[in-house]
Amino acid sequence: MSTTFKPVDEQLAYLKKGAAEIIPESELRAALEKSLKTGTPLRVYLGVDPTAPDLHLGHTVVLRKLKHFQDMGHTAVFLIGDFSAMIGDPTGVSETRPPLTREQVDANAKTYLAQVFKILDPAKTEVRYNSEWLSKLSAEAIVRLCSHYRLARMLEREDFRKRLDEGHPISVHELLYPLLTAYDAVSLKSDVELGATEQKFNLLVHREIQREYGLPGQAILTMPILVGLDGQRKMSKSLGNYIGITEPPADMFGKIMSIPDDLMWTYYELTTDRTPQQITALKNEVSSGALHPMDAKMRLAEEIVSGFHGPDPARKAAENFQRVFRDRQSPTEVKETRLKRMPMGFSLRSKTDSGSSSHMVTDLPKGPEKWSKLLAYLGEVPSASEAERVIKQGGFEIDGQVENNPATKIDLGQSGSYEVRIGKKKFLRLVVE
Repeated sequence: MSTTFKPVDEQLAYLKKGAAEIIPESELRAALEKSLKTGTPLRVYLGVDPTAPDLHLGHTVVLRKLKHFQDMGHTAVFLIGDFSAMIGDPTGVSETRPPLTREQVDANAKTYLAQVFKILDPAKTEVRYNSEWLSKLSAEAIVRLCSHYRLARMLEREDFRKRLDEGHPISVHELLYPLLTAYDAVSLKSDVELGATEQKFNLLVHREIQREYGLPGQAILTMPILVGLDGQRKMSKSLGNYIGITEPPADMFGKIMSIPDDLMWTYYELTTDRTPQQITALKNEVSSGALHPMDAKMRLAEEIVSGFHGPDPARKAAENFQRVFRDRQSPTEVKETRLKRMPMGFSLRSKTDSGSSSHMVTDLPKGPEKWSKLLAYLGEVPSASEAERVIKQGGFEIDGQVENNPATKIDLGQSGSYEVRIGKKKFLRLVVE
């Protein structure tokens, strides 16, 4: 069945948005021209090893580029590397990865699809698993596959060369990884493969092995690594500078608003579907003073949150941010904790958006108590000393008034209600009954 495509220059301009490199661009253009002439969509694939159960915004950069090909009418193939994940991609690592079990891989793969389909259209996405062909390769087929690539070229790879220079071991199965994943490209008969810049070596191997098996050799499009919240290093859970795509809308919104202003244009380019012309127009509004940078960033945050949670939660997150951080008011939804005096101590009840909990607190006095110690008792800060530090630095408010004396006490013998702010983002309504 033929498809009607947009002109090649228009397609290419949209597909090049944010791309780090196209290898070679002339071949991608030729493939698009052939596709336009025949009405046959290109087969474009992205392979992902399910090595962890959840994705962050950085993972979605390449995934969104696959969506862009899908937007242009091409066949998006999402390949789950359920076989290759048990080997482990050596890219960027300094030592041999511990192998994942089949159970771990299967569990991660299930959560991946639910998250991936927040971006891709499930009805138009071809989902494949590389165990379909890799688990069936005979020893003879694997030997033949290995014969198509030279060891010297494999050891030119930066990751391997560095480990050899530093005396770190390299296992033989790690050398097999780019060859086995190259067989994915052979099996899928792909026209284009997508990946992050750090995957360039693997992608080039895939292209070369395709040719060894009599295929034309796919074009390659790489995407840059997304910088994290610190504005300096790649987004990573281990570095704590990430935005999880399953995080609550308000948390996602707040994290996006915390990135440096100059970084938001990269986020617009890599994490939204806006065209280059739309992004340029927005930049011009900011540079001319017609639009405040914070308003531009709020548009970005709402757009990203809407993509993962829907427009209504995104709008509420935006309104809440406006209320709390720009208008300096309490959020509309605040955690409420009630302390009720009982013969054996206090009954503590907490209610949040995610539910309520109740338990007995026996080590609180029934008279005056330092706020710093109470906040630690309630688990709102890691320790009383941390609470004192926040209070001294002016990050503690009671009923809208800053309180910077760490010796300030609350009388737990008297009933009362208190609206409390701890730091920039934590709000609490404390009721003593």
